[in-house]
Amino acid sequence: MNRDAMLAELERRGSEPWDLALIGGGATGLGVALDAAARGYRCVLLEKSDFAKGTSSRSTKLIHGGVRYLRQGNVALVRDSLRERGILLQNAPGLVKPLPFLVPSYRWHESPYYGIGLKMYDLLAGNLGIDSSRHLSRGEALDFLPNLEASGLRGGTLYYDAQFDDAGLALATARAAAGQGAVLLNYAEVMGLLKADGRVRGVGVRDIESGREFELTARVVVNATGPFTDEVRRMDDSKTLPLITPSQGVHIVLDSTFLPGDGALMVPRTDDGRVIFMIPWQGKVLVGTTDTPREDAPLEPQALPGEIDYLLEHAARYLKVRPSREDILSVFAGIRPLAMPGRGRGGEKTSAVSRDHVLRTSESGLVTITGGKWTTFRKMAEDTVDLAARLAGLEARPCTTGQLALVPGAVEAVQEEVAGRYDPRIACGEGEVRRGVQEEMARTVEDVLARRTRCLLLDARASAAIAPAVATEMAKLLGRDGKWIKEQVAEFEALARRYLPPGA
Repeated sequence: MNRDAMLAELERRGSEPWDLALIGGGATGLGVALDAAARGYRCVLLEKSDFAKGTSSRSTKLIHGGVRYLRQGNVALVRDSLRERGILLQNAPGLVKPLPFLVPSYRWHESPYYGIGLKMYDLLAGNLGIDSSRHLSRGEALDFLPNLEASGLRGGTLYYDAQFDDAGLALATARAAAGQGAVLLNYAEVMGLLKADGRVRGVGVRDIESGREFELTARVVVNATGPFTDEVRRMDDSKTLPLITPSQGVHIVLDSTFLPGDGALMVPRTDDGRVIFMIPWQGKVLVGTTDTPREDAPLEPQALPGEIDYLLEHAARYLKVRPSREDILSVFAGIRPLAMPGRGRGGEKTSAVSRDHVLRTSESGLVTITGGKWTTFRKMAEDTVDLAARLAGLEARPCTTGQLALVPGAVEAVQEEVAGRYDPRIACGEGEVRRGVQEEMARTVEDVLARRTRCLLLDARASAAIAPAVATEMAKLLGRDGKWIKEQVAEFEALARRYLPPGA
């Protein structure tokens, strides 16, 4: 993918209307772009910052059915999610991988209770299942997770889900969409909706890099902006009622010594009724997540001290060697765009709000897709394109993404290379910077260190230390000057400080 080439294609198309204009370059928007382009529809996607800048790169890194949704009785969501998990394991084997989980038991009734629930989980997966869940003895559980708290341990239940790199899958989806003919542009802000005879007919866009403004007409416009869903809906109708309720999820990253081995730990019940995962990820350990209601949806949310304490406290209950704030390598937060229950907040905790996706069409024809989760992004896209094509009067064509392969790119290749790194603590060198800029439209130091590689999420201090080297290499590739380098380094260093616990 090349940004200049994408801009040139927009110029070439001129005033020719697009079939679909998509607003939002996260998981949902990219999924819709791939589905639409794979069906042969003319599709353009516009993202005001970077692809997967927000929530879509800050997940728990799981492609899963959602064990806790089963406990809530949402069998349909679990079944659909497990089906999508199976499709992704088949279509993206280098990006989505099986991962075994242990649910520890410290009371006599827990193993039978969890065992029955997880057998139902297995059954719902059907022929797309990974492997059967089974009981582990106390000794087997400690062999599986050597740092597991042994005091009072009776055994555990082993089950399987899948793990992925969210930014890696987002970029793979973007590359695949571009390969199918979609035009995707990051740092392109939609300033407003174009209307004719009361119907949405396109978008007004500003190229943030050049400041140039232009208009794109389209047969249908799709709002896939996640936490910013209601902002775009208000462009269409200033009096529209909110559709989403934001919820903040926080993760902390620790050294791998806190969870040695290749397995993960699932804490089945926390003080607020959630579950917590401790997962081996890219040579570190990821612990999360929280579910904190918010009134706003900032692009760069920051973890609250209480959220960090919550994760450390629950991790300490299950680990012999207990982590402290000083052990945290990075902490990151994302905003979930949860579909609001009913027409108001309904008094529900966000942990109780459904993770199903919601499709809405306004009176003027704006299509909005929101809610959902990474696991079901392909199905969300299929439903969205089906609806958008009907509204636009496009020729009906079947969805093909159920059999469309997604291949790894620069993010995954980083893990295989050791030589030439700027810092031995994190996997980034000149090769990764070049790939990010030349092949995946990275435009800033943050793009490279947060999403083309995952360095910022894995070790914030080490990432800040290599920011000058990354900026210098990017300046060569993008034709930037010394002033740009200084500004980029300063911006990234300020950002990296937000990825450390307050006071660190």
